[in-house]
Amino acid sequence: MDDQAVNKFYIEKRLTTLCETLKKKGFGAQFAPDKASAKQMMLDQIPEGATVIFTGSQTLEQIGVKPYLLETDKYNVLNPYAPGLDKAAGIAVRKRGLTADVMLSSSNAVTDDGCLVNVDGQGNRVAGMIFGPEKVVLAMGANKVVPDVSSAFQRLEEVARPMNNIRIGLPNPCTKTGYCQDCNSPTRICNYFSIIERCHIPGRIHVVLIGENVGY
Repeated sequence: MDDQAVNKFYIEKRLTTLCETLKKKGFGAQFAPDKASAKQMMLDQIPEGATVIFTGSQTLEQIGVKPYLLETDKYNVLNPYAPGLDKAAGIAVRKRGLTADVMLSSSNAVTDDGCLVNVDGQGNRVAGMIFGPEKVVLAMGANKVVPDVSSAFQRLEEVARPMNNIRIGLPNPCTKTGYCQDCNSPTRICNYFSIIERCHIPGRIHVVLIGENVGY
């Protein structure tokens, strides 16, 4: 078995094992070998005609879910990033999203023992995961799987937090240094942290684990 095949086998084994762990904790969970299958698995979770909110997520962008939502008329899509929306209007859309039928998003990290760990700017993403939309569907690349909660917070600090600041183009210290400095900047987007240990309503949070590196 060559190196590529070994890596593929290792990722699939680790992620399918994690799927079973998540199911034991009340989550829905599927393994998607690639981005295309992950996109379809996410869309399969949305009933036609449903009201859908999506959050800021490079994973949704990279697997093609966000572009599809903006083009289809199969759902009532709430887009807090629509051109022309000012800050107040964007917040209003996010508030409506808390009562949507489905929220599509990603998690910043998932541990081998089935915990979802996140950092959020305005709080609507972590709030929606915990309580609100009838269904939450999360897609996560293999790069977001970590051994434990401590490793998850390390990943947030070293990868997710600075990369999202760089992506948005904020004048925070991490965009200059490349690593989090736990700043007190007025434009800080690392404000709300959450650890989801279990899914209280079985299957309400559905996780799609992707056998590729996707998102931050």
